[in-house]
Amino acid sequence: MRQLSSAALLGLGFSGFLSLAAAQTAPATPAAAPRATVSAATARAASSLAVEISGAVKGQIVSCPGSLKVSAAAVCLYVKTSPASARALVRGKLGARALGDWKTPANSQASSLLVSGTANGPVAAYLLMAPLSTTETLLVVDAAQATATAAAPRPATPAGVVKGEPYVLGSDLVGVVNVTSLGGGKFRLARSGTDPLTVTVGQKPAQLGSGTVQLPLVPATDGRNLIFPLAGLRALGCTFTPAGSNVTVACGTASVGLRPIVF
Repeated sequence: MRQLSSAALLGLGFSGFLSLAAAQTAPATPAAAPRATVSAATARAASSLAVEISGAVKGQIVSCPGSLKVSAAAVCLYVKTSPASARALVRGKLGARALGDWKTPANSQASSLLVSGTANGPVAAYLLMAPLSTTETLLVVDAAQATATAAAPRPATPAGVVKGEPYVLGSDLVGVVNVTSLGGGKFRLARSGTDPLTVTVGQKPAQLGSGTVQLPLVPATDGRNLIFPLAGLRALGCTFTPAGSNVTVACGTASVGLRPIVF
């Protein structure tokens, strides 16, 4: 297999080769990092594309220089033709699978092209091209690295809450009810003119002054906030009036508008 000198490649404009592709696909891999791993399916797609392009430009597979930070799926082709001719041949071969045209940054001889697996489909691979001489070109076919971060999993429903029932956060009651964490899953809810209500996460019985009351649903917590059943505010003498998807909570002369949480 033909070997290409890394020093020669760098001297011919390859120093900015990978940064060009990184700007269009994924963040550049740090110099000290190992080559990115890709799935078998992704590697096969890159190899298949390399074979197809090699036939169009009559390229010869060569070892990719170690100085190029490409993935393990990358295939390097030595093409005995000028870069301009090679770009035209590749672009014509790909047709609608080429996403746009070749891009060449200012003050660079290297070019890049994004390629999809199907006409106008998502990015599947990218091509990198740089001249070795006026009549020789190095073409790299590499698998596109995923850039989108997987969506974060939806937070689990706090233990004890009843789906479909309205709850409020303790922090939403500022101005009408003061909520204080007592530790150990206990919270105190207090408003002026009435006895404080002490509740325990996961339990319906609650202490109101020196007596006890039964809450309609158990309070819950997300580890920081009190998640309190809206109907439980009646124990403090509060009332609530629906207003569309919001609710106006009134405790004595104080009131606040909020949107209940329904799990």
